[in-house]
Amino acid sequence: MTWNEAQIEKGPVPIWFQIANVLRSAISAGEFKEGDKLPSEGELNTAFGVSRTTARSALDKLENEGLIVRQSGRGSIVVPSKVDQPLNILSGFAEDMRRRNIEPGYRTLFTGFAKPEEDVLRALELRRGEQTFKTRRLLLADGKPIGVATSWIPAAIMEGASPPDAAYLDTGSFYAWLAESCGIILSGGREYIEAASLDAETARLLEVTPSHPTLVARRLSRDQRNRPVEYAVNSYRSDRYRYWIDLEA
Repeated sequence: MTWNEAQIEKGPVPIWFQIANVLRSAISAGEFKEGDKLPSEGELNTAFGVSRTTARSALDKLENEGLIVRQSGRGSIVVPSKVDQPLNILSGFAEDMRRRNIEPGYRTLFTGFAKPEEDVLRALELRRGEQTFKTRRLLLADGKPIGVATSWIPAAIMEGASPPDAAYLDTGSFYAWLAESCGIILSGGREYIEAASLDAETARLLEVTPSHPTLVARRLSRDQRNRPVEYAVNSYRSDRYRYWIDLEA
């Protein structure tokens, strides 16, 4: 059954809400894919016999849910679905994407030893003058930019292990490298998430403007001995990525 064959019933559920449900189901079923244009207000009027106000309310709901964008001269365009990240699970980007049947990808922007800034020193409980190993990578979901991840680990914990190069980081998991090369398993951490503006370079990498809504997650991860192991600052496109957590009364 296609979207225009769905039955709209009179009753306590508002008609605009039912139409929004029909269109949402059509998007989920792949009837409308990323970049496709949804039926116009006029087409919805004809299909369901409703007013323009009712049709507009249905489309407004989908836009508020982040499923479409309304573009002047183009109509209502289906946008890529958001990646949902549970707040109570510590995992690498690749593992998280694969759980959602999304192909992860990386483009390494920097890898090497670097002098840490003050906030990194404090987070990792390092003394001034101690070195860190730093990586900065563009995160890709099905080949499209979704975030930029910058990570620091204390150089001392590497204990002579050969640092991962760009070729490895473009295809492999940094957490897997920590486990295999340094014997370090992350056991927990704390993450702070806030809205932030982007610098020009990060905006260019994410293919958005500096004013584009962005989520920044700052995370300190610890190992089995409760030692600070990694400090990471990750910037995500908020139209592609969101966090969730289950709450209990």
